[in-house]
Amino acid sequence: METFTSVGLLVRFLLALALVLITFNPSGHSFLHWLANGFPAVTPLKVATGLALLIAWIVFIRATLQSIGIVGVVLMGLFFVALIWLLVSWGWIDMTNKGAVIWIALVIVSLVLTAGLSWAHIRRRLAGQTSVDEVEEP
Repeated sequence: METFTSVGLLVRFLLALALVLITFNPSGHSFLHWLANGFPAVTPLKVATGLALLIAWIVFIRATLQSIGIVGVVLMGLFFVALIWLLVSWGWIDMTNKGAVIWIALVIVSLVLTAGLSWAHIRRRLAGQTSVDEVEEP
């Protein structure tokens, strides 16, 4: 069985962050900005890139929903909302800075995807229980 380390967790986070930020970010350098530039003219490269991103999103979202489920996603979302609320109440985050809020939201999406990709390993470490996929018999 694969050994799960902090490096593995970091790699999963960096992959999730890359997927999120390549798809969209407020800097103006993302797939959505590239696609919008010159729309409705769409090139084959844009279509191929969009399909590759769609496949990656499906893999990440499916893995997340299979491992932590919709309840886990909602709970993580609520946790991060509460954490942001706490940081805003301390004056560490300025909610009027729209760009900063978008960057924070993008990192949070990456963290939720990372949890989904890593949960089976984390659960095995914490509880000693191994997760298995359900197999349907014909």
